[in-house]
Amino acid sequence: MTQSKHEPEALKEARSLIEKAVASRKCLACGCFRQMLTILEQAAASKSLLNSLSGVRQKAKSLLVEQEYDCFGCEVCYPPLVFNSLSPALGEDFAELEVCPAEPVAERQGWPPLPGNYRVLRYQAPAAVCTLMDDGLAAAVGEVYEPGLSIVGTLQTENLGIERLIQNVLANPHLRFLILCGADSEQVVGHRPGQSLLALWRHGVNEQGRIIEAQGRRPLLKNISPEMIAHFRRTVEVLDLIGRVDPGGVIAAIRACTARNPGLAAPFWAQKVVEPIKGYLPARMVNDPAGYFVVYVDRHRGILSLEHYDNNGVLNAVIEADQAASLYIPAIEMGLISRLDHAAYLGQELARAEEALRTGAPYIQDAAPEGEVLLSQSTAPCGTSCRESEA
Repeated sequence: MTQSKHEPEALKEARSLIEKAVASRKCLACGCFRQMLTILEQAAASKSLLNSLSGVRQKAKSLLVEQEYDCFGCEVCYPPLVFNSLSPALGEDFAELEVCPAEPVAERQGWPPLPGNYRVLRYQAPAAVCTLMDDGLAAAVGEVYEPGLSIVGTLQTENLGIERLIQNVLANPHLRFLILCGADSEQVVGHRPGQSLLALWRHGVNEQGRIIEAQGRRPLLKNISPEMIAHFRRTVEVLDLIGRVDPGGVIAAIRACTARNPGLAAPFWAQKVVEPIKGYLPARMVNDPAGYFVVYVDRHRGILSLEHYDNNGVLNAVIEADQAASLYIPAIEMGLISRLDHAAYLGQELARAEEALRTGAPYIQDAAPEGEVLLSQSTAPCGTSCRESEA
């Protein structure tokens, strides 16, 4: 192989960048760095020049930890800088190698079908919020629990990240708005996921799957179909709030979207949609083999008492506390509940008893809040009786 005068400098710079990446620690858990090591190893088979990097490559590989992100979105991203440094010696095509992983991830049942850096709040809300690189803004928006907000998360890359976002959004036909906010990335890598996603919604992709007018380094969508992209552009409105970092402004945008919610979109044919089912009551109540509870409101001492009896009517446990949570946790740990419907019943009754203790309202076990008895002792799920202390 004919050597270029650029080769020594290129290798020296590449080696230095890889060593800096290893020292940064974040790279050891990042998909970009893993992809770079794989590409260098594969390329060494045909480009003997890269064999001189085998030592630092093997060291980096030995220090890798469990992958946490596909791309951290760092201000300085070393893998593309490594490829850029090698391009004078190995050709400009080497600088165009895809650094960030672009393999499809395994789907899972339910919604969202693909994992990611997001927080789900409500399936049937119409708005999704993408804060781009800003984890802090995503956390602040999510803490408000705005009723119109379905999901909030970040986006690091203009290819794999956008693909996953679209697949998760289209798996929920209630989502009709996507609000882009937070600061877009301006680092050396130039991912520009916000600008790229906005360009996708406005202009689509060309025949090669490249997002038209996207400014990201590699805005190629390989793992979703043109039909899926078209459906996304047709059914979801993308709002450009890129650069806005105040949670109040984002919440105001969510409320404005909710006010003009057009309702359910036609589901994309390839996506599995979670369909609501109608709730129902059981045809009959079934006693818990572990026994039954008596909930006792002791107003004199200002506490709640939970008595447990086996199905022969023998008392075997008494738990006392001034709040419901302090009663049902010990009951679970002691194995006094063996059925989920029994646990749900107990939680309901303890919440009512706690409210009665707090407000002074009367409490009748197995009864509606207004006092109408709904279940007799013989038909109650716990075989319960009711008591309340006298003043």
